[in-house]
Amino acid sequence: MTHPIRIAIAGYGVVGKRRREFIDAHPMLRTVAVCDKTFADSGRLGDGVAYFQSPADLLTQDFDALFVCMTNDIAPDVTIAGLEKGVHVFCEKPPGRNVADIERVIHAEKRHPGLCLKYGFNHRYHDSVRDALAVAQSGELGRIVNLRGVYGKSKFISYGKMSNWRTERNVAGGGILLDQGIHMVDLMRLFAGEFSQVHSFVTNDFWGHDVEDNAYALMRTEAGVVGMLHSSATQWRHRFNLDITLEKGALILSGILSGSKSYGAETLTIVHAHEDDQGEPREEVSRYTADPSWANEIADFADAIVQNRPITEGSSDDALRTMRLVYDIYKADPEWSARWNLAPANGGAA
Repeated sequence: MTHPIRIAIAGYGVVGKRRREFIDAHPMLRTVAVCDKTFADSGRLGDGVAYFQSPADLLTQDFDALFVCMTNDIAPDVTIAGLEKGVHVFCEKPPGRNVADIERVIHAEKRHPGLCLKYGFNHRYHDSVRDALAVAQSGELGRIVNLRGVYGKSKFISYGKMSNWRTERNVAGGGILLDQGIHMVDLMRLFAGEFSQVHSFVTNDFWGHDVEDNAYALMRTEAGVVGMLHSSATQWRHRFNLDITLEKGALILSGILSGSKSYGAETLTIVHAHEDDQGEPREEVSRYTADPSWANEIADFADAIVQNRPITEGSSDDALRTMRLVYDIYKADPEWSARWNLAPANGGAA
């Protein structure tokens, strides 16, 4: 593909517009059309980009790749429609409301093996995460023993005219765990591998919506790595923290650069444990002042298209495995599982 890759964006709200900023900054990408329900009709923006009210109208246009930035109930169907049209697709997380949604998408993907399908697990592209992963994989600190992750904000934050959809189960599918905590679930899988045992408490006691406002999980891999996770919508001081304990030290990811700037400075602390350090080990702290994750994630997608190579980060398999773990956390709380009639673990219908 030698010409600029023509991009259409389905869902032109806060996230869609931010995606376009980095799409148009890439030398091989160019936005040619967008759609959003807030448009009263169809036409052209001031810069000549075509706009439409519905994904159906958008999909009649000529383009090479589709970015899906829509609500969880719509995203899987638009992703499938893009694949069936024969274009590459980048879809925001989560991949849908439940495991069955991503399984439907994967069935469509298999019918079009020449297309790239990528999911927006953006945190993998933060420099602090990449540096921590490189240290963990180098073996210099030994194997991972356990992980403790906290990711929380003070309420269900919504944007624009779609202000309530994140608290509506029929649209969102889940609450804080599925919406934000899914990033931490994905990172814990990235570092530790697959978790085979899961225990949890899931509650909506504080905000009272029909989706969870707190999820607490205790998980273990077949190799014995234990992970503890708290995903919260009652974290009054916004927080991102992932502690990774290894045999010879630790990696501490604290803060994450985001659009809201509310999670504090993004840092990576590398701890070098020694038998004589008496609990005061040597530490190296790196602070990150720029966030290249959005640009790098989009560049990775563009490179996969140009080089005709498989997606290696944020693949449909990553999306499926992460969604399964999210739903295993939901199902591991018997009260929560019974309340929402969730299928047995890995049943594919949740």
